[in-house]
Amino acid sequence: MKIALLGYGRMGKEIEKIAISRGHTIVIKSEGNSKYDINIADIAIDFSIPDSAFNNISNCINHQIPVISGTTGWLDKYADAVALCKEKKGAFIYASNFSLGVNIFFELNNQLAKMMRQLKDYNVSIEEIHHTKKLDAPSGTAITLAESIVKNTAFTGWELNKATTAENLPIHAKRIPEVPGTHTVSYTSEIDEIHINHTAKNRQGFALGAVIAAEWLRNKEGVYSMKDVLNIG
Repeated sequence: MKIALLGYGRMGKEIEKIAISRGHTIVIKSEGNSKYDINIADIAIDFSIPDSAFNNISNCINHQIPVISGTTGWLDKYADAVALCKEKKGAFIYASNFSLGVNIFFELNNQLAKMMRQLKDYNVSIEEIHHTKKLDAPSGTAITLAESIVKNTAFTGWELNKATTAENLPIHAKRIPEVPGTHTVSYTSEIDEIHINHTAKNRQGFALGAVIAAEWLRNKEGVYSMKDVLNIG
């Protein structure tokens, strides 16, 4: 495939390596406001910044170029991207995290939340740790974890760096140099604790998942998720 990389930071460079190793060609490397002709690509992978993501995605959909996005912090416009994709009969996947292991972790989190929802003695919280260059907090991955727990409990939402309340699940975000990403969901009571954890050792897992998603999406129409790509859940 001819791939457009929309966003050529550390993730973009990691995706480039993985894509080339799998026989693909990178035809666009877009940074910031650089101009490019999206029509020369077969598919686009967006790991840009929150302010650019929606425009990148819209441009791809309007030109019938399937697009994968792993940019977080722009989801107030996600419904608009979905509507545009359906209107234009395009192809689109957004994931807060493309790591294959994280998507299995999402399913474990969902199942654990269902099992724990009747056990009122446990308090649940989420902690996420990322590198200091990550622009948004909490991470999109932490938000996905929180939304799954909220769906299965009496919580109505989540709050950043606050104590647990009856209404809101706490997400604690930390920024430490050179940490690719660690997420922990904890259930604690006076008698014991239950923790599930995913620790990324490097960015290769995110990059591989994004390329696999791009390979899967080509020649399809519709809005999909990593559950569709991996046939899980």
